[in-house]
Amino acid sequence: MPFLSLYTSGFRNLKDGQTDLLAPEVFFVGENGQGKTNLLETLYISSYGSSFRTKSESEIIKKGGDAYSIRGFYRDETGKADTVAVQYEKSAGKKKILKNGKILTDRKDLIQTIPCVLFCHDDLDFAIGEPERRRFFIDQSLSMYDIFYVDVLRKYKKVLKSRNTVLRDEKASENSSYTDMLDVYDISLAEHGREMVKKRRDALHNFNRIFTPLYEEVTGIKNISLVYDSSWKDKKNEDVLALLKEKRTSDIIMKTTLSGPHRDRIRFVKSGEPFIPTASTGQRRLTAILLRVCQAVLYTKITAKKPVLLMDDVLLELDPAKRERITALLPAYDQLFCTFLPEEPYSRYMKSGTKVYKVHEGAVDEP
Repeated sequence: MPFLSLYTSGFRNLKDGQTDLLAPEVFFVGENGQGKTNLLETLYISSYGSSFRTKSESEIIKKGGDAYSIRGFYRDETGKADTVAVQYEKSAGKKKILKNGKILTDRKDLIQTIPCVLFCHDDLDFAIGEPERRRFFIDQSLSMYDIFYVDVLRKYKKVLKSRNTVLRDEKASENSSYTDMLDVYDISLAEHGREMVKKRRDALHNFNRIFTPLYEEVTGIKNISLVYDSSWKDKKNEDVLALLKEKRTSDIIMKTTLSGPHRDRIRFVKSGEPFIPTASTGQRRLTAILLRVCQAVLYTKITAKKPVLLMDDVLLELDPAKRERITALLPAYDQLFCTFLPEEPYSRYMKSGTKVYKVHEGAVDEP
């Protein structure tokens, strides 16, 4: 199993110290606001180098402090015990990520070390939120197993940012080289954007092969699938360049790039018709949960590796029958971490090796 133990210092409300995680399943039980989600956050940061709750490192630091640090001890594929450490000092404004004591200069080098799949309440956004949330989900899924996609995504975002900066610069529009600059950016935007569209489309095709039968198995509802609406569709490079030039006047007026994979939409349909607008609250919640299940299954199919599952109170809003089905259908995992309220029947989900911790005011204790 990946995580053997975890040491934290100055992290939110957690007591400084080390927690033994040597178990296939670890349950954190406690009332709201006691630190359960904070513990999952430390594991997520150990896996990806960033939080799933905030982009501000300062928000993570314990009140009155200036720094936080996390050190996760894990076992790699060969069985060797290794470490991942993440440190941030507010006064210096510096963040360091270390793997086995060596500073990583690129967070990309950490991504595939301890792959985690997070189930949390905010996942509902993948079903009912803005289009950017579904784009984020598919981009995150691809990044877990396709390190080249991370590079493509970064390059596209960098070119897009530069192009939008030019579009917003009124003085630049008076420059004789203004059109030439946009032409150069369009070439790079088309190159990287077309690669993103292809990879996203392939990923969603693979997703549907898992998601559609799984949704039917859990709910009895047939033919639920994801559709990728690309503004560039399957256009050739020259056609994309022509489209960008055609929309350039509108881009200049709006001062932003209106066409490209950063504008694409991912929809849920039932037999070709929109599904989410008429779906019940329970069906929408299940849609989000099953997306995460598929994310883990697809990762394992492609890499032959099992992820770590982090589940933060995701079963609370489901009826008992649905809870049983979801827990029975959890994908194969290397390790499972769950948070529960004390009144929840978490003992039903325990196995022989499950470790249970009580969490109270940031302290983690065995019952």
